[in-house]
Amino acid sequence: MANNKPDNPDKFPALGRALLWVEKPGGVEKIVYTLYAVCAGLFVADFLYHKHSYLAIEDFPGFYALYGFFMCAALVICAKGMRLFLKRDETYYAPRDVESEPYPEDQLDKVDYDA
Repeated sequence: MANNKPDNPDKFPALGRALLWVEKPGGVEKIVYTLYAVCAGLFVADFLYHKHSYLAIEDFPGFYALYGFFMCAALVICAKGMRLFLKRDETYYAPRDVESEPYPEDQLDKVDYDA
């Protein structure tokens, strides 16, 4: 039987009470927009200081941000390509899978919906 009573926030630990704002409407969006602002701020900050780099390309402002973005996109594209030859049928493991074993008929709670 399911417990349908709402949780009492007063009984939550301190950290649980402090993070209740995340469940309210717009809470997750605040986190996402904060991360966007931090990333944009770090990108802008990259223009404001002198770098001591080993390679000339590292002196390009925003190089690591752009490199990270394009490498992340490349990982997604490569994963989609690898899926073409790594993907298996749903029944690939079926002959030796536990779920393919027959369940004992006497332990099934069958319901006759036609009656």
